[in-house]
Amino acid sequence: MEEEEWVRVCDAGSLSSGELVEFDHRSKKLMVAKMGNDVYATDRICTHAYADLTGGFVNEGEKTVTCPLHLSAFKLTDGAPQNPPATAPLKTYKVKIQDNAIYIKID
Repeated sequence: MEEEEWVRVCDAGSLSSGELVEFDHRSKKLMVAKMGNDVYATDRICTHAYADLTGGFVNEGEKTVTCPLHLSAFKLTDGAPQNPPATAPLKTYKVKIQDNAIYIKID
């Protein structure tokens, strides 16, 4: 059984609702997003074309981020693309808040 690797990203209190924070771990380019009281973690590179989603547009009500390049939106809850041209989902990661810090599970 593979051991879980939880990686500390930032202090939980340092994120505001609607904020996206970029995070690199080894060769992975990730982002953490806070929407209301919920925190999500996904890959941060658009699956359609190489664009950094932390430069995109957040819709807190829909819990989506829209790519700044071709305007595909992705659900932060499950990574699902909401409109073309993107058709592949973003990889999502488990998040936990412990001791006032945000951690994501890297596999």
